[in-house]
Amino acid sequence: MIKAIIFDFDGLILDTETHEYEVLSEIFKEHDCELPLSVWGKVIGTKSDFSPYTYLEEQANKVIDHNSIKKQLEERFTKRIHLEEARPGVIDYITAAKKLGLKIGLASSSSYKWVSTHLKRLNLLDEFECIRTSDHVEQVKPNPALYVEAAKCLNVEPEECIAFEDSANGALAAKRAGMKCVVVPNSVTKNLDFCEVDHRLETMAHMDLKELVMFLNK
Repeated sequence: MIKAIIFDFDGLILDTETHEYEVLSEIFKEHDCELPLSVWGKVIGTKSDFSPYTYLEEQANKVIDHNSIKKQLEERFTKRIHLEEARPGVIDYITAAKKLGLKIGLASSSSYKWVSTHLKRLNLLDEFECIRTSDHVEQVKPNPALYVEAAKCLNVEPEECIAFEDSANGALAAKRAGMKCVVVPNSVTKNLDFCEVDHRLETMAHMDLKELVMFLNK
């Protein structure tokens, strides 16, 4: 019996991931280099030691000013992301969850400051009964800790939750936690190799939450 839904944030509620990858790709092209999605995809939805600046330096075979590139990335990314709204169907799912009496949580590998800042801008911060981020656990996704802690916070069992994810690392974390997982990939993550999940949607606008819950409760 489903009692709660738990959202990822980056790429799922707000498509930060597509913008970040597109800006990085632009910067790489300006140096006659390429950042393959096969490389970048491995770090989506998790924390990693991978540095795009070091990788660019290796591909360009020359010394790169990391701070300068980082500043370019932040400026271009910030300009684009502040124009971005919640992905299709997200707000409808939150509204529907309330009508269905489901608890609503969020589990993100990003920091609480990052998540809360953007949720406030989207007027969604108060919609979540529980938010768990990298500030709350020692290991982020694909480790299941974030989802386990979110379930505890909501006072439900993991098997009573549907986790909504857009990344392979996130989906793996949700399944390791014992939850049902519905993936809603974005344009960057849609071609990643996902573990076995319970359902896949192009966007949340493609299936009513009530219908989805009934399907997963079978």
